[in-house]
Amino acid sequence: MQDQLGGQYSTAFGSLGQYEKGGVEVINDNPKHYAFSNMFEVATGAKPYEKVAVAKNLEYVLEVIRAEGTSGWRATPHDEFALVMDGSLEVELLDPDEQLVSDDASGSIGLEGTPAGKPMGRVQAGRGHMTLLPAGKAYRLHSDGVAVVLLQTIEGPDTVYRWADICQTV
Repeated sequence: MQDQLGGQYSTAFGSLGQYEKGGVEVINDNPKHYAFSNMFEVATGAKPYEKVAVAKNLEYVLEVIRAEGTSGWRATPHDEFALVMDGSLEVELLDPDEQLVSDDASGSIGLEGTPAGKPMGRVQAGRGHMTLLPAGKAYRLHSDGVAVVLLQTIEGPDTVYRWADICQTV
């Protein structure tokens, strides 16, 4: 494939089974050269459903989640977006009978047990699919195997920072 200037480039999409650790590359403002993070390496070392920040801009974060088995129920006062980077994921959505988190909360909040409410359905998402996790609703995630999810959200109480482990060092 060629870019607008006639140069060659290729896009490599990684997975848990095959990825190349990223590094620092000096770029000339060409968006093709930007990469996510070492998300597959982060997911390899993460506990199931641990929310590890790999990028941060003010209160917004991108979190890598290793989806394995079934998560607990979560709720958030703002929309979140889950992008499946590897594997497959089922998202179960529920419209709660009452407000589960305050409007000024940040990030998603883990819930005790199953909240009372009306089931809204399930989303089956595979590699490359993005799913909206709507504000004010409850959700839980499930993967029969292992999936890698990149979650766009706001920093919350369960956001884990491991910059020293993630960032490239000399």
